[in-house]
Amino acid sequence: MLLRRRRVALATERLTLRLPEHADFRDWTTLRRESADFLTPWEPAWSVEHLSRRAFTNRVYWAARAAAQGTALPLFLIRREDQALIGAITLDNVRRGPAQAGTLGYWIGAQFARKGYMTEAIRAVVHHAFAEMDLSRIEAACLPENAASRAVLERTGFKYEGVAQSYLQIGGRWRNHVLYANLRSDRRGRTDAG
Repeated sequence: MLLRRRRVALATERLTLRLPEHADFRDWTTLRRESADFLTPWEPAWSVEHLSRRAFTNRVYWAARAAAQGTALPLFLIRREDQALIGAITLDNVRRGPAQAGTLGYWIGAQFARKGYMTEAIRAVVHHAFAEMDLSRIEAACLPENAASRAVLERTGFKYEGVAQSYLQIGGRWRNHVLYANLRSDRRGRTDAG
């Protein structure tokens, strides 16, 4: 079956969010390498091949296929003022039928953190998920001690829902994560993380 490449681009005040392209390899590798100390405490362990051309090529093909099939929306964050790649955001594990839900994941390069870029990106992806993809629920999870990630989720309308025991392997061991969700028709009041 031949899948048509779906042209997805979301715009925020300062960013264009688009699918990864083969030409992004050098910028992506440089950003990930330079931000490794900033990113690795929060992410599953990087494979030996993580920064290789082959792994990136597979990532580009997966992104195009997943977007075309509607199972994920993997986007790079491109700063419009200089076309710099500054991070990525992915709406993954899109479930249709009675769930109409997806899971949000994201990362940003160390030098671009705490400047509001991820807030813009999350708001754009959540709006797109609700308005264009007709999803009803967006879920996200992070380590309990990741204060920056928790703050950006809460700032963008996500509400704390609980703790998932042994949710992901981070740093070679199973770690609990706090769970958040953003609902299209959310009538819940503010919930404070415990």
